[in-house]
Amino acid sequence: MADVNRGNRPLSPHLQVYRLPLAAITSILNRITGVGMTLASILIVWWFAAGAFSADYFAVVDGLLTSILGELVLVGSLAALWYHMLNSIRHLIWDTGRMMDVATVEKTSYLVFGGTAVLTILTILAV
Repeated sequence: MADVNRGNRPLSPHLQVYRLPLAAITSILNRITGVGMTLASILIVWWFAAGAFSADYFAVVDGLLTSILGELVLVGSLAALWYHMLNSIRHLIWDTGRMMDVATVEKTSYLVFGGTAVLTILTILAV
C-alpha cells in the first residue's frame, strides 16, 4: 500500500548531516589501524623473505620499500602502530570501569591523537 505521508516524515540522519561522536571516530580508526598494521606486516614479511630468497630480489623489494611511496606506507604504519597501542591502553583502562564519562573519553581521545603524533615523530627522529 502506498504511504500517503511520505513527504511529512522526518529524514533519518546520515553522514552528510550527522556528525559522528569523537568516541565513534576513535573506535573506527582503531579498527582501521588494526587492518593497516596487518597489511604492513605482510610487506615486512615480504621484505624478510626476499632477503632469504636472493640478493637481486631483495634489492627490488628494498628499493620499493625505501622509495617515497614505500616510506610513506611505513611511516603511516608506524603512526597506526602508535595509535593502536595508545588506544588499546585506553580500552584496558575502560575495562576496569574507569574514565568512562563523556568528558574524560573526549579528553583521552585527544591525548591518543596527540600522543600518536608525538611518538611517531620521536620514533622517526630516533631512527
